[in-house]
Amino acid sequence: MSYERFAYVYDYLMQDVPYDGWLEYVNQQAADYSVQGRRVLDIACGTGELSLRLARNGYDVTGVDLSQDMLTIAREKASAQNVQLRLFQQDMSKLDSLGEYDIVTIFCDSLNYLEEESDVINTFNGVHSHLKKDGLFLFDVHSIFKMTQIFMNQTFTLTDEDVSYIWECFPGECSNSVEHELTFFVKEDETGQYERVEELHKQRTYPILMLKEWITNNGFELLNITADFTGESPTDQSERIFFACKKK
Repeated sequence: MSYERFAYVYDYLMQDVPYDGWLEYVNQQAADYSVQGRRVLDIACGTGELSLRLARNGYDVTGVDLSQDMLTIAREKASAQNVQLRLFQQDMSKLDSLGEYDIVTIFCDSLNYLEEESDVINTFNGVHSHLKKDGLFLFDVHSIFKMTQIFMNQTFTLTDEDVSYIWECFPGECSNSVEHELTFFVKEDETGQYERVEELHKQRTYPILMLKEWITNNGFELLNITADFTGESPTDQSERIFFACKKK
């Protein structure tokens, strides 16, 4: 599948993802905690949708992603929109030599793709080393409720003329983990036939208390924990948990 086709499929499936909500969250946290600088490191930036929004809102943005394909698409978008982005391919658990930033973000439950506790801890260490003193670290994760009650053993489907999928969720090997088996059917422009693409995504989440411990043990002050873009504290049925932290 070409980069252009891949970009279309990915962004088509992600068109309802609340990128504007994350932008608003970053702006609000930066205002609430009087962050003066505008340098942002957007980790797991994907095809650049949030990075581009941040840049258009006056931030100086560097994006990092594990996927070179995603970065290629992000680079093409930035060029087409005449937006300046610096983009690097790195594993978030092995961040290296990217400079210092006023804000570091990891959104869209990207942290849940780390399957080992040590990788999460290493990511927090790497973020700490790339933040200026008093800089903000903002991230979100799936809640345990979402992993165990919404995803687990469920099947989701989408049928559309150009793109369809079957998304099946199974218990993972670790506690509070899920394996997502996705089968896409993508209509080819030239032939009108459908290409079948299969992917396996593994996600794992952790109790809030465990994440709080790792945050504070790795040089951060925990500022607040909220849920589902509401600004309110999590409940036992919250789906997305937000953490705002400051480098000590």
